[in-house]
Amino acid sequence: MKKRVVVAMSGGIDSSTAAYLLLKQGFEVIGVNLRLWDLSPTNDAKAVASRLGIHFYILDYRKEFEKEVIEYFSCEYRNGRTPNPCIMCNKKIKFKSLLKKAKDLEADYIATGHYVRVKYDKERRRHILKKSKDKEKDQSYFLYSLSQGMLKRSLFPLGDYTKNDVKKLAEKIGIEVGNKPASQEICFIPDDDYKSFLIKRFPNIARPGPVINKKGQVLGQHQGIAFYTIGQRRGLGISYKSPLYVLAIDKKRNTIVVGEENQTHSKRLLATNINWVSIDRTNGSLRVKAQIRYRHLPSEAIISRPGRNKAKVTFAKPQRSITPGQAVVFYQRDTLIGGGIIEKVPQ
Repeated sequence: MKKRVVVAMSGGIDSSTAAYLLLKQGFEVIGVNLRLWDLSPTNDAKAVASRLGIHFYILDYRKEFEKEVIEYFSCEYRNGRTPNPCIMCNKKIKFKSLLKKAKDLEADYIATGHYVRVKYDKERRRHILKKSKDKEKDQSYFLYSLSQGMLKRSLFPLGDYTKNDVKKLAEKIGIEVGNKPASQEICFIPDDDYKSFLIKRFPNIARPGPVINKKGQVLGQHQGIAFYTIGQRRGLGISYKSPLYVLAIDKKRNTIVVGEENQTHSKRLLATNINWVSIDRTNGSLRVKAQIRYRHLPSEAIISRPGRNKAKVTFAKPQRSITPGQAVVFYQRDTLIGGGIIEKVPQ
């Protein structure tokens, strides 16, 4: 009897090819499109499902997405932090809802078009999350928050393929999505205009305040802490002898702290909401390569003083613009050990 798998299909090249590969592997495939936002595409996904000859459903999760992702995104910016909504969406919406639908449809697995691999380690008795074959497209950073239960029932057909391989496959099987433009960074802000989006939701969010240096000298005025992020250089509106960057955001004092480029580097961070993926947990120090944002190059670091839900991370070399609200993810070679949310950067 064929194993049944529910595949998240956006209509793009990756999820479409993932569905095709699972069919070729002998699975009974059911496609679903998660409608998360009013602009969520459904027609392309439905057309691909029809071409592949599989059942297809559209699931309306707009209310859940509003509550768990958009509200989180907006509140983090209001607090002077820079969130990663894709990570929260994977944790709270996508995999959770896919597993629920899989249960309803008596499916054995769920699957997505993420470029990542999952292996079962018999010695550790754990499902191990590993980087994909295509290191440039690897998306393991976004999936560090998945539980063992989720990984056990998740398939990632593209993990052993490169993006070029996937494009060639799509052309070969006649899936007409190969030339679609890449999706925008944040799905619910298609024009990337965060400021207008936040003002529309919170008209009082644009509360001006002082811009100061580390000595406390006032250099100018900001338009509202929600519109700035650590490491930002442009848009400060301050004339100075050298370029200035945002070093810190103080919500309590409604203040932006700026400094020169050599002041943007730090060696330490405190992370919370830790999820250990490929190990049960660590009681001592652990050498890893830590990645502080998606396109950041992982750097040598030591995790120390781990608690039940937090960890101190010390880098071998100072890192530029460590940003509260972003995820920090830990690797050993190509294995994702765990990750958490950057809470603060000790001064």
